[in-house]
Amino acid sequence: MYRKALLFLTAILLLTACGEQPHKPSVMFGQAEVQNAASYDLPDIQASGELIATVLSGPDTYYEYRGAGFGVEYEMAQSFASYLGTRLRIEIAQDSSDLLQKLESGEADIALTPPSWQTRPNSPELTSALQAWWEPELRERTRTAERQKQSTHLRVRRVSRPPMLSREKGIISSYDNLFQRHAPVAGMDWRLMAAQCYQESAFDPKAVSWAGAQGLMQIMPGTAAQLGLPTSAVFDPAQNIAAAARYLAMLQTTFSDIRERQERLCFVLAAYNGGVAHVRDAMALTAKYGGNDHRWTEVQHYVLLLSQPRYYRDPVVKAGYLRGNETAGYVQQIMGRWAQYRGSARALSPSAPPSSEHRNPRIRPREDFLKDSLP
Repeated sequence: MYRKALLFLTAILLLTACGEQPHKPSVMFGQAEVQNAASYDLPDIQASGELIATVLSGPDTYYEYRGAGFGVEYEMAQSFASYLGTRLRIEIAQDSSDLLQKLESGEADIALTPPSWQTRPNSPELTSALQAWWEPELRERTRTAERQKQSTHLRVRRVSRPPMLSREKGIISSYDNLFQRHAPVAGMDWRLMAAQCYQESAFDPKAVSWAGAQGLMQIMPGTAAQLGLPTSAVFDPAQNIAAAARYLAMLQTTFSDIRERQERLCFVLAAYNGGVAHVRDAMALTAKYGGNDHRWTEVQHYVLLLSQPRYYRDPVVKAGYLRGNETAGYVQQIMGRWAQYRGSARALSPSAPPSSEHRNPRIRPREDFLKDSLP
């Protein structure tokens, strides 16, 4: 509110004093001498404590994964915000025109584009700070670091346990009593929670992922803070599982519009992995193209397609790019293992399988992974 009021007042004063001025487009930093300093500039940004950046979502620019931001442009913007002493807020633009509109209207302070970043011509102090901070090889160094991080920790760093301690005795893991205690809070069968835990960490309480998720149920630091799980307790099995149960309960409520319980479980698991906003985006795409947005096998199709620009930049999509193959596979693997934990010979099928044109070759058929799920 303060920012909008300041921009509006500035515009009124300029028009009153000087008459209407010709439109001045944004300029790429370092390429032109900026003018018209009477605007929302670096001192105002630092006073607010927030740098707002607008960006086109994509695997190399910005995307959200488990509630955290990733991408080359995002990592660089985080570094720049730290340099300024502020936090960073991202506003996703639908296309290049929307990107520049957000910048020039004052909705964002800076536009993040892979060739160059842009500021408004009436933000000279911000532009100067950007010029002072920027280094010629910065983007390439950031890109290399991102690739190394993901390739080194592509999978969770964990000590793998067997998927079932004793089939004869019906013992899944050393933490069965914790799953049994907390699964009612999550609103799910304890064996489903155990199947999810194995998918997350292979029952290793010290597991850490490349994205920063921690513990048995791979809880992200930001999520842990929201759930009241202190950093000192994130690797404690009882507290980690209890926090995960609370989060799953929240997701059950979030997707309460999906009345069929078996269907809703798939949506809850997908949101645990990929985020609520991405799942809702896939539901919006499903509805847009005439599908049933409360049926997982139909929504899963668009979860997969959210890795393609045509779909993650669709106007109905709000959260942008998603690592869709990971999220779809996550749900499928957990549901298959849950079926085995319940002693079933087949994977749970909450609804009919998708038609052939909705199948994705990168997602293995249920029969394939059931063969090697358990000894």
